[in-house]
Amino acid sequence: MDLKNQPKTCSCSSGSSAPVCSCTGTATPPQEIRSVTSTITITNRYDHVLARWGVRRGNHRVEPGLYRLGNPNPDSPVFASANYTLSFDALRSALIGIDGYILVLDTKGINVWCAAGKGTFGTEELVRRIELTGLAALVGHRKIILPQLGAPGVSWPEVMRKTGFRVEYGPIRARDLPEYLKTHTATPAMRRVTFPLRDRMILIPVELVHVALPTIVAALVLWFLAGPAAGLAAVAAVLAGTVLFPILLPVIPTHDFSTKGLILGIVVALPFAFLWGSAPGLPLWSQAAGALAPLFIMPAVTAYLALNFTGSTTFTSRTGVKKEIFRYIPVMTIMAASGTILGIVLGVSRLLGWI
Repeated sequence: MDLKNQPKTCSCSSGSSAPVCSCTGTATPPQEIRSVTSTITITNRYDHVLARWGVRRGNHRVEPGLYRLGNPNPDSPVFASANYTLSFDALRSALIGIDGYILVLDTKGINVWCAAGKGTFGTEELVRRIELTGLAALVGHRKIILPQLGAPGVSWPEVMRKTGFRVEYGPIRARDLPEYLKTHTATPAMRRVTFPLRDRMILIPVELVHVALPTIVAALVLWFLAGPAAGLAAVAAVLAGTVLFPILLPVIPTHDFSTKGLILGIVVALPFAFLWGSAPGLPLWSQAAGALAPLFIMPAVTAYLALNFTGSTTFTSRTGVKKEIFRYIPVMTIMAASGTILGIVLGVSRLLGWI
């Protein structure tokens, strides 16, 4: 019989203080253990900058597997991480002077929180990595510390049943781990998710990069068709949705990101509506159309871009995002289409000499 490929099974029984687990079978020969330090190099920081700006998005990852931090022994803690470089580096840099193991899951280069939602930072991948690395033979305890934001993707009873390892959820932020390890108890502050201005501004570069080229093209086209103000309006709507929105997020009224974006877009559109709505020497209908066009198009663009932040903030849930998409995308589409029709009517009227 081929013992190398024989599946390993574990069973657990409830003890007086903690479950007692035993495993049978032979796992695949363990993978090589890599060594790593807590030092963040210039090369690492350069990689972080590229990741923040969305450059070569799929390349910011480390090899999945087990990493040795310092000089761990069988009693040293084991931490789990995503293979996204920002997640991995945040963890190891927070563990200065701590000896331990870092088990890196294959999350396809996605951070812990998003990967947990997608299922790549999940039960099956955690179980697979524990077995592939031969972790049980390296440590005397049966405990692995996961980031709290990875909890949605991991079923701890399944992990225990299949591997014998008990999952322990650490604090939200990696920087709290040294304090957490003293008692293995998280304080309320360690469990509280915050989204301060600095964290919100970190999201801006990657959003700008994604829309930069379409914005430039749209602005140039509008500049030549309708003048400099039209090109500036396109840029203003995009900057409102990608820069102003995350900065002002907590202070914009309403709960939904879509309505927050619509409100911000209307505020940004008002100067352009006044400019075109009060143009001298034009018929009243054309002034009204000139005022309504930016009030329809710009808020729709800003609100659509604001929706992108639902996946990277602590303000939303998956079900809430789905509801927003189905509720407000049709509204944005109607607004954008109406504004575009008004703009076409004005452009044709100008070409035909009607205004």
